[in-house]
Amino acid sequence: MTSIDPVCGMKVDPAKAPGGTLRHDGADFSFCSLKCRARFEADPHPAPYPSSAIVVPPVASAAPPAVVEWTCPMHPEIVRAAPGACPICGMALEPRTVTLDEGNPELRDMQRRFVISAVLTAPLMAIAMSAMWSGHGADRLVPMGVLPWIELALATPVVLWGGWPFFERAYRSIVTRRLNMFTLIGLGAGVSYGFSVMATAFPGLLPPAFRGSMGEAPLYFEPAAVITTLVLLGQVLELRARSQTSRALRALIGLVPKTARVLRDGDRELDLPLSEVVVGDRLRVRPGEKVPVDGTILDGASSVDESMVTGESMPVDKVVGDRVTGATMNATGGFVMRADRVGAATLLSQIVQMVGAAQRSRAPVQRLADTVAGYFVPAVIGIAALTFLVWAVFGPAPSLAHGLVNAVAVLVIACPCALGLATPMSIMVGIGRGATAGVLIKSAGALELLLKVNTLVVDKTGTLTAGKPTVLSTVAAAGSSEVEVLRLAAGLERSSEHPIAAAILRASVERTSGAAHVTDFQSLTGRGVVGMADGKRVGFGNRRLLDELKVDPGPLTARAAALQAEGQTVMYLAVDGQLAGLVGVGDPIKETTAEALLALRHEGIELVMLTGDSRPTAEAVARQLGILRVEAEVLPAHKDEVVRRLRAEGRVVAMAGDGVNDAPALAQADVGIAMGTGTDVAMESAGVTLVKGDLRGIVRALRLSRATVSNIRQNLFLAFFYNAISIPIAAGVLYPFFGILLSPMIASAAMSLSSVSVIVNALRLRRVAL
Repeated sequence: MTSIDPVCGMKVDPAKAPGGTLRHDGADFSFCSLKCRARFEADPHPAPYPSSAIVVPPVASAAPPAVVEWTCPMHPEIVRAAPGACPICGMALEPRTVTLDEGNPELRDMQRRFVISAVLTAPLMAIAMSAMWSGHGADRLVPMGVLPWIELALATPVVLWGGWPFFERAYRSIVTRRLNMFTLIGLGAGVSYGFSVMATAFPGLLPPAFRGSMGEAPLYFEPAAVITTLVLLGQVLELRARSQTSRALRALIGLVPKTARVLRDGDRELDLPLSEVVVGDRLRVRPGEKVPVDGTILDGASSVDESMVTGESMPVDKVVGDRVTGATMNATGGFVMRADRVGAATLLSQIVQMVGAAQRSRAPVQRLADTVAGYFVPAVIGIAALTFLVWAVFGPAPSLAHGLVNAVAVLVIACPCALGLATPMSIMVGIGRGATAGVLIKSAGALELLLKVNTLVVDKTGTLTAGKPTVLSTVAAAGSSEVEVLRLAAGLERSSEHPIAAAILRASVERTSGAAHVTDFQSLTGRGVVGMADGKRVGFGNRRLLDELKVDPGPLTARAAALQAEGQTVMYLAVDGQLAGLVGVGDPIKETTAEALLALRHEGIELVMLTGDSRPTAEAVARQLGILRVEAEVLPAHKDEVVRRLRAEGRVVAMAGDGVNDAPALAQADVGIAMGTGTDVAMESAGVTLVKGDLRGIVRALRLSRATVSNIRQNLFLAFFYNAISIPIAAGVLYPFFGILLSPMIASAAMSLSSVSVIVNALRLRRVAL
């Protein structure tokens, strides 16, 4: 059996293929060489593909249903196949993968329990309030011996059925020794209800200290039911608010069209479900339609609105050879495109996956909340026990009853839900906001660390510049010609993947009869390439290559210096040990670069340009952009050493780059920032990806980091301040001075509102200006 190498189009025997086969997008690929395999792994869809090299994976007759996994927003390491509660914190799990379905079984269950509990709690409150009106309440309507049993009948389904999920979580927390907010809720509601049942069924067993002046036993059915109902309401509000944190991702998913117009059997058009589109399909996109998948334009031209992934409102002109992104809006013209990435491989799917994973990551500041929460619940239980003892010894009659009420109030009001939600909610909303502005944050740690960055290392090619070099100058030495110089240079560069090589090949096609045939090709990293052409030993590269080949640049030295002063990258051509000519290549600076660098300086960021170009060329570009520090002539393997050296100076370094050779430096930096227009390897190594590859996105990322970290601090302050104030009040510290005691019902309402206030504050990040 023979297959086709997807990179070069050669036929390959899979059994003899170097490196074996590689599975990608449901198909097995074989390669004629390890170099082709490496190139395919770096970019599985290099353009243009030879038509014979396209391997189409089989189309399934029916896609299997997606498996939805559930995870905890506070503890992302918890993953379950079904909804439920987190075994660590007790919080309701949420879908790990964002889908268009906003339904949440946990929310529906809590809503049902809340409605029924509220209906039963309302008459219970009315009876309890009426009983407080001496001579005017329920005792005239219902005999006192019957009234407790009516309250028991109303409270039992509320506490035991409505609050059952809380008791389950409280029990699990005790068994696993992971005390959490539901431990306190279960204790508070359970003690209130259990004491009331005992007082109703076996009043004679209660000691005198629990009885009033008339010998009556107090009942707490009302607080137990109200606590349960209010906690259910808090859960409903929390689950609704949490679902809004994924609204940005859900909106992105909703942009994907359901069908695509596929050209099959020549030019016959078929409207097929998007799941049936495969790599290599030709698709027609008409004016006003959405681009179905990622691909390359084969015929036609148009203007495409890419704001949904880049955050930029201006449409982008697209012509033959340009790439288009799935779910973007085609505006004016029609075109035919080739599907390069489909399904989970599209940019939009990768954005959703990356942002979803980042939302579940944990920021370093979360460690503070985790440490506090680890000691908080046991401390609250201890405070509640101490409260009961103090009231039992020093409180007014009935002292034990007062102690019980205040201990329950402490347990309920101190639930650490707000503390636990403070960081995850801000992270989820902030990262979602960044996704809508074309800034993809890979982890919460990167988002928090961005705030501390004071030095930005920027790769020149493809980051500061457009990354599409053009041959601007060709200079021939005596005895040679510009056509010959370009022909030989193109022959050597034909096997290279460097952007400068692509520029020379394009110029060769336009200005000569074609590239020279080269044998014995050898690439010298950081210096250039050598080989045999027309029976001559030929070398093409930078000044270091000339020194290595012992070639004197001679009279062209001044000309090379002049071209470098203009910002051109100069490459030397040597033939049989003699200089044959120069090729000057220029890479235009991106239109938005100057504006972005000015904004970064205003943010207090020191800029460092990093490049493998010669120092004169690098300094010429730096002068145009006002960059004071330049690291030039840096070999690809040494870029990370520059970052490491800057960090050793005590700087917090961010590195922005787009190429495969930038990946080690991106990983070495405190925060790596990859251009979305670059390679997948760079994006995998970075903590932040700018979808459009526009440096203004770094400014947006810095502003997002500042706003998110500020929001986290606000939430933590609200949570700590709330508990610092509420626990002493619930314990009864105001009673000796003002005669004020906090009812457990009010404590329950305050606890629920504290959680909701933290979530509402986090949701403000959806409107933050970037």
